[in-house]
Amino acid sequence: MKKYIALCRFTDQGIRSVKDTTKRADAVMEAAKKFGASMSQIYWTSGHYDLVAMIEAPDDESASAFGLSIGAAGNIRTEMLHAFSKDEMNAILARMA
Repeated sequence: MKKYIALCRFTDQGIRSVKDTTKRADAVMEAAKKFGASMSQIYWTSGHYDLVAMIEAPDDESASAFGLSIGAAGNIRTEMLHAFSKDEMNAILARMA
């Protein structure tokens, strides 16, 4: 499974209904299964981003479809980062000339 970090910001709609954010997170965690993905961790943060989530998905297409599905609900906007483990990064570095 590939790993992703989702950096999220509330939309106007999302902040107006912020009291439901933990319930929405539970629903999103369940919805991830539809894409063969899982959201293993979610953190509410202060600063530039409102939430940070750790997501695993079988491929970029599944992760993108999941991210677009979340965004379509209108409560958050996400920025997805593909994350590499130390072993994966070592394999990438080994390919360098």
